[in-house]
Amino acid sequence: MNFNRVVIKVGSALVSPDNNGCSGKYIQAIARFVTKCRQENKEVILVSSGSVAAGRHLIQHGSPIPSIPTKQAMASVGQMKMMANWQRFFDVPCSQLLITHGDLKDRERYINIKNTLRILLANGIIPVVNENDTVATEELKVGDNDNLAALVALISEADCLIILSDIDGVYDKDPKINDDAEMLCEISEITDAIYAMAGTTNNPIATGGMKTKIQAAEKAVENGIETYILNGTNSQVFDKILLGENPGTHFLANKEVSRAKKHWLKHILKSHGQLLLDNGAVNAVKNNGASLLPSGIISINGDFVAGESLDIIDANTKVIIAKGICQYNHQDLFRIKGENSEKIQSILGFCPSKVIVHRDDMVIL
Repeated sequence: MNFNRVVIKVGSALVSPDNNGCSGKYIQAIARFVTKCRQENKEVILVSSGSVAAGRHLIQHGSPIPSIPTKQAMASVGQMKMMANWQRFFDVPCSQLLITHGDLKDRERYINIKNTLRILLANGIIPVVNENDTVATEELKVGDNDNLAALVALISEADCLIILSDIDGVYDKDPKINDDAEMLCEISEITDAIYAMAGTTNNPIATGGMKTKIQAAEKAVENGIETYILNGTNSQVFDKILLGENPGTHFLANKEVSRAKKHWLKHILKSHGQLLLDNGAVNAVKNNGASLLPSGIISINGDFVAGESLDIIDANTKVIIAKGICQYNHQDLFRIKGENSEKIQSILGFCPSKVIVHRDDMVIL
């Protein structure tokens, strides 16, 4: 597998094999794989289930299927246990990100999550993401960590998504009741027939199943992210991955996506304002592959909010040289234009980003 940034989703069955507290039984091999990836200069983001299972034995309940408030209480105490379980297997710091669907729907919070992940990875920290089960209401829940992992892969612009569970991959029929079931090693297109092969989970704590894994794969491959469903209970799987082999089911990514994103930025995303740059900033953006800093902005036009697209203009020639997604609204940007990035905090009282338009969110025209 050739990837530079990978999101690894770890299911409840791996974090808490007996649904009663955390365990290192399977996590240790996964952590070793993460460490080897990092030694090869690959960036890793973990999306970990298991907070409810980790806290299950600490909260009294009288049902095999706990109520929502009870599960939220389990998640509240279990999240601490789960994070401690991950951290003990790494020599570098881990960070905790708890998010809801409401965070992903809100433009500014979406950008904040994206920036946070960028900074954590740049500082060699391992982000561990989970849904904020303690506060998420039904309408604000993603619902399962398979789909959450796919969304995190999109936000972080990962080029690979690995979904780890206690299953080998996608089979043409249920292998538990069909001895002749065959695993599909490669899936080039996710059709209704592929979904028809998906079963449901028998785990009372888990929220996903094969269906949600296929849904996650569909989200990812449509955005150019190579996706794998692998058995995380088998440590040999990780050795095979590092050797470039595919030990599970590989969903092939749409290879046209990188071009599609540039097309989306260039032709489809409506511009809500303009940024006029000095010569130094124009050169940095056009020729040096740089992000846009506030110091190079001479003036701004338009009323816009953070997360909207802007035209980036050479102030001398009045030619549009690029388009990109802005990290600030027009009021805040007016106050910091022409200033050094280090002064943003003192001027605004906050600093969500030291760049105005990140290179990943920009297309040169």
